[in-house]
Amino acid sequence: MDYYAIIEKARKTGKVDKGTNEVTKAVERGVAKAVFYAADVSPKEIVAHLAVISKEKNIPCFEVDSKQKLGVAVGIPVSTSAVAIIEAGEADKEIQSLHKRGK
Repeated sequence: MDYYAIIEKARKTGKVDKGTNEVTKAVERGVAKAVFYAADVSPKEIVAHLAVISKEKNIPCFEVDSKQKLGVAVGIPVSTSAVAIIEAGEADKEIQSLHKRGK
């Protein structure tokens, strides 16, 4: 499944939050539909808590390979360590299937 394409579709037709702090707040408030964080973040501790708090809130959370690609997917000219989909928009079906596969 192409997580970047899902993020991009949600960005264009729904709403996404980007950056570790914004994503953390979205998860804690329970408004995130899905969370993605980059594997190439250094140090790992920056995003390590996202999988834990997402699991507590029953929000699917996935590791992707590149913070640069995450930045591109959310339409910013810089890399980002994490993205949360807040409103799925036209990516709703994809988000539903993520919930079925979710971690």
